[in-house]
Amino acid sequence: MKIQNIDKAVVSPDKIKNYLLSLSHPVGRFKAIYFNKLGYSLDNWEMLVDAFVDILHNNKPKKLIKTDFVVKYEVSGKINGKQNKRYKIITVWIITKVSGFILNPI
Repeated sequence: MKIQNIDKAVVSPDKIKNYLLSLSHPVGRFKAIYFNKLGYSLDNWEMLVDAFVDILHNNKPKKLIKTDFVVKYEVSGKINGKQNKRYKIITVWIITKVSGFILNPI
């Protein structure tokens, strides 16, 4: 399975900073704790974005879900953590008819 328009992928800084790395977000804080343990924080959020985009470009999607409004891909890959350990994560990418290609961290 090949993802079309992969070069148009966008990772929302707001979603990364205010959800995925936010220690005060009611849902995202649990993910923030995990990513903080790996060495990612609000101080280096751009590195996490780069890691997500790297996963998208270097791995094949494992799952595809289509609806009338979106196409959703799950792409697994590894990111670098502290002490150069590698950790497997799953990223979710959504292509909407309105906004195009975005990462939807879940």
